[in-house]
Amino acid sequence: MVGVSSDRTGPGAADDLRSDGRSTRWDAHRARRREQVVDAALIVLGRDGQDFGLDQVAQAAGVTKPVIYRHFGDRAALLDAMAERATDRLMERLMPAIYRESPAWTRIHDSVDAVLGFLDDSPGVDLLFRRRLPGQRGEVVDAGREFIASALTGLLGAYAEMFDVHEPDLVRVWSQSIVGAVQATAEWWLRGRTTGDAPRRDVVTLHLTDLIWAQIEGMARRRGLTLSPESLLPVKVEPK
Repeated sequence: MVGVSSDRTGPGAADDLRSDGRSTRWDAHRARRREQVVDAALIVLGRDGQDFGLDQVAQAAGVTKPVIYRHFGDRAALLDAMAERATDRLMERLMPAIYRESPAWTRIHDSVDAVLGFLDDSPGVDLLFRRRLPGQRGEVVDAGREFIASALTGLLGAYAEMFDVHEPDLVRVWSQSIVGAVQATAEWWLRGRTTGDAPRRDVVTLHLTDLIWAQIEGMARRRGLTLSPESLLPVKVEPK
């Protein structure tokens, strides 16, 4: 009598995998392994700088280099995943500060401090955000920057409409200029820290907050409006 193998490879095999949960468990395993590699790569980036190699990442993650290629395909895909993870972590700090119900000056201060604090706690991530790594494509970083600008556009647009100012182009330029100012200042500050020539983080945060507030207040004053740093900004707005 010929035995019947229980190892099915016919059309119903995939359904069997799904039904007994093995496919789901494998998907979860792959997701955890990807996260493990990305986390290790960010640590190696902070330790070794922009010239880090996949050998170092594999060692830090406790996997072989072929495993990295299996999950990411190439270095560029790994860099994209690293940028996405770093952007998500930045958003986790920044978005609550932007949308917190607090006085205008305080909200600006907390948002700036969230950015500088994240960069302070995440060595090497600024290289990702500046697209300075060999092989990096940059689309993920650009998308994150645009999301932040869109969040500011929604917030500042709602604030402007509270005072009957309906100038969408002004608000868009305004938002981009704030994002650019914070990014440029953060890069300058990080460079200065490597030479010991940078002010303390709280000093940079304070001055940058005052400059952004002066811009907002000046825009309002030119339109006949008087603003107080203790005024509340609207909080329930969505990115445009």
